[in-house]
Parts: sequence; structure tokens; C-alpha cells
Amino acid sequence: MLEFAWDAGVFTASDAMSATSLTRSTTIDAIDTLVEARVLRELPNARDAGEYRAGRPARRFELPADLGLVAGLDAGDSHLSLTVADLAGRAILHRRVEIDPAHSIPQRQEAVLHLLESAVAETDVPRDALLALCVGVAAPVNRDGHSPPHPEGFWERTNAGLVDLLADRARVVEVKNDAQLAATAEGTTGGAVDCRDYVALLAGERLGAGVVIDGHLLHGMHGGVGEMFAFDYVRGVDSAFGLGTIIEQRARAMIAAGEAAPDGALAALRPGEIDARHVLALAADGDPDASSIARVAGESLARIVGVLGSMFDPERVIVCGAIADGVEPVLEAARAALGPHLHLPAPSLVRSRLGADIVTQGAVLRALDSARHVALPRLAEERLRGAAARV
Repeated sequence: MLEFAWDAGVFTASDAMSATSLTRSTTIDAIDTLVEARVLRELPNARDAGEYRAGRPARRFELPADLGLVAGLDAGDSHLSLTVADLAGRAILHRRVEIDPAHSIPQRQEAVLHLLESAVAETDVPRDALLALCVGVAAPVNRDGHSPPHPEGFWERTNAGLVDLLADRARVVEVKNDAQLAATAEGTTGGAVDCRDYVALLAGERLGAGVVIDGHLLHGMHGGVGEMFAFDYVRGVDSAFGLGTIIEQRARAMIAAGEAAPDGALAALRPGEIDARHVLALAADGDPDASSIARVAGESLARIVGVLGSMFDPERVIVCGAIADGVEPVLEAARAALGPHLHLPAPSLVRSRLGADIVTQGAVLRALDSARHVALPRLAEERLRGAAARV
């Protein structure tokens, strides 16, 4: 009944009976039980709502959108981005803060707790109203929410024991790889709706891939499907750095070596302005130096897509994250260079339309799924047990 009510909006017992194939008496018993548990809300009947025409007015019910909240958190290396949403998926609060990548594990934990506590306090609802919380991190994550050790400690610092730290902050707490959450967002509301085979490629500072094949999001024993360390060994890529890093490094090198035209737009950039966004904007405007940087990045991306295409045979590769807004000059260069890097038909290469907060969006979607299938049934059972104990 909860599964039906989640998507039904306002419904009657007859609506529920038709959708669930339950008998009328079983349907009414289930509805009354959930109303008693304060998980379903009974609304004014059809006569009181002004919809009555003839016969006995039907009772009407709904799953209240304000029954609880969910939260999605992108715990990036240099930022925290949090969205709190109601059960209809409507964002009611969004906060983003910058953090120091050099923060220790305790400092990162403190920053996460402060952001979450202050945001939930702003919603003016009880703390136990948070039904599900999902956190995205730039690390492989196993099914228990923990990351394996990294040779330089990066994964442990990024995923700073978050599943344990936040265990009492919601009824369901999950930690997931950020690229896998980006793939969830693309498949639900983005460029991969109705696509069964695609890769969501986070390509800003570092590379990460969420891989969906035959409609299934691939995970692996340690959550490592889509980890990009292997590109350290791919000629012409040579690292897991993302397109943003490649573009910025190449721009700085050209300016330092005097390779940029002295009277050109690239050479005129001040040191603080040399970032991927500015360089890509110049490339889109046709600046020769910036265009050459976009071609270099595109050739690197073509090799990346060639490897992903050979390994997973996707229909589509979607470049995601903040870099996506201006990445079209890089994609054009990558499409032109892709042919020699694949024997299979090349996947289409497109940019995401979901913006810089794609990981947060994916985390909210995952939290909604957890609220629907885990937290709400638990809540109903707890309230019914409490009512029985009082009797």
C-alpha cells in the first residue's frame, strides 16, 4: 500500500484496490492501519471537497509530502553541497560551502556535521523527520558505506568515516561514490532517461565514471567500477586528472612559455582568472590559443572515451559536473579524434544539462528511493508498535 501511495497523490480505496489487486476489505484494512500509524492522511471526502455527484461519497487519502524529509550531500574534496527535500522531491533548502582540501579527517567531519545540523535546523522540523540521507564522495565505496585504503590516504580523507559519523542523523544513511550518483541523476532526470547503456563521466578536477550497462548501475566488490587510476597507464592521458585540470595546466604552461599570443585574450588573463571556465569561454568565442587548448583536452578525452567504449560498449558518454556548461569545444575536438581509438561503433558524446550540483541531485534521488522502500515501512511499523504498547 505504501508503494502505491508514494506515486498516487490523492486516492480512494477503489483506486488502491485496482492498482494493488487486493480485495476491498484487505485494502481498507491496510489504509486504516496506515492512517492509524499517521503515515497516510485522510482528507475530506468527495462531498466535502465539492466533487460529490451521487451515491455515497468516497473517502480520500494521500501520503503527505511533509511526512518527512530527505537530504543529499556532495562531500567533495574542496566543497560540501547539501540539498534537503520533501518526499515529493521538491528542494526546500540548498547550501554549498567551500572547504580546504588539506583538512584532516576530524576537520572534514566537523564541517560535514556543522553543515548538516545548521541546514536541518533551518527547516524548522524535528530532527527525526529526516528519513534518509545519502552522501556522495570521490572514492570507491563498498555496500556498507566504507572506502578501501588509498596509498596516499585520499579515499579515507574524502570518505571520512561518514556512514558511522552520520548513522544517527536519519533513519537510513548511505554513502555512495559520486560518479555513480551522477549516473543515477542522468538516468532519472538527465541525458540518459530511457537509455540502458551509458557512462556518466565526472570530468572536472579528477575523472570518475558511473557506469550503467543493460539498465544496471555497476558497482563491484569495493565500489570501484569507474575508478580511473588505470588512465595513469594510457598513453596520451597519463593520469586521472579531469578536463578542468588539463585545461588549466595547459593554459598556464602556454602563458609561462610565451606560447600564447602576447596580444591575445589568453595571455591577457590574470593568474587568478586562469581556470577552465574562462579558457573554454574564450575557445567558444574562437580565440586561437584557447581553441588549441580545447583540442588538446579533446584528444585526451577521445582516448578516455575510447577505453570506456571498448570496456563497456555504452550507447552514450555524458560529460558531467561544473565543467559541462562550457565543454562543447572539447567535445567537438573529441568527436573528431575518436575514430582511431575504437573498433566498436563510437558512443555518442554529449554534455550534461544538470549543472554543477549533479552529485547532490543524485544523492537526493537515492535518498528518496531509500525513504520509499526502507524508511517509511520502518516508520509505520515503529508507530504501530508504539500504539499497540500504549493500549
